[in-house]
Amino acid sequence: MLGPIFIVVYMYYQEMGITLFWLPYLLIALAVLSELSDLFDGFIARRQKKVTDLGKLLDPMADSIFRLSILLSFTQGAIQLPILLVAVFFYRDTIISTLRTLCALKGFALAARASGKIKAVIQAVIGFFILILMIPYSLGCLDISFLQTISFYAVLVSAVYTVYSGAEYIYAYRKDIKKALGIS
Repeated sequence: MLGPIFIVVYMYYQEMGITLFWLPYLLIALAVLSELSDLFDGFIARRQKKVTDLGKLLDPMADSIFRLSILLSFTQGAIQLPILLVAVFFYRDTIISTLRTLCALKGFALAARASGKIKAVIQAVIGFFILILMIPYSLGCLDISFLQTISFYAVLVSAVYTVYSGAEYIYAYRKDIKKALGIS
């Protein structure tokens, strides 16, 4: 649950005595810790054959919450992403998680799709990209308007793929989703 910690550090770094110089490094460390813990958790579960339907449902949700925490943070401070752009990620993940939960309640689990895994990688890469861009910004070597513009377009690319992955997921499991919703 590093998401809330990321938000607090990003939003209140000055109050915590963290300088702008150190902020990107600390945020990168939190993001690396989150991504590595997710990788190790999945690796250990598969290795010890302890993969469960509940884990298949909750793990992607936890990953999405952390990545959404990063994106929500970026609507504030130096980055200033439009909240409507970040809403794309929230609504895609909420819709897919709801459909997966409904199907699970009806007795069948919807597996993750390759497009969803690619979406997660793209989101993580974009998050790291923006955090890395904050380093030259913190040194006064990168103009804030350039930081905001490049961050916007990077997240826009990720948002477009996020919409595609959601549509692809719904299309691939349309029969199961209809069955779970009681639609003929």
